[in-house]
Amino acid sequence: MPKQAVKKMPCCDDTSPCSLPADQSAEQIAALAWAIAHPARVRIVRLLISRNTCVCGEIVDEMPLAQSTVSQHLKILKESGLVQGEVDGPKVCYCINSEKLAALKSLVASL
Repeated sequence: MPKQAVKKMPCCDDTSPCSLPADQSAEQIAALAWAIAHPARVRIVRLLISRNTCVCGEIVDEMPLAQSTVSQHLKILKESGLVQGEVDGPKVCYCINSEKLAALKSLVASL
């Protein structure tokens, strides 16, 4: 089988050395991106955005996952700061952290 010629892309004409500028926000972007790197966490964030507060049991009812799995995802979201939890008797009420969500949106937009 004959080899096919590889077309050179116009973007590949620049042969000058590349350098990455210092980026103070890289760590913050990476941490927040990791927090929403799982489809279940994206669904949880979307659910919380659509409501003022939410009880963990209600989140579990909306997810096709075990309660312990949902709790682990909520823990990751809380650690990132995207989600806040408040103990209300035997339950924990979760809500979105609007400031952190705005920061995430801004950081992603700056890419």
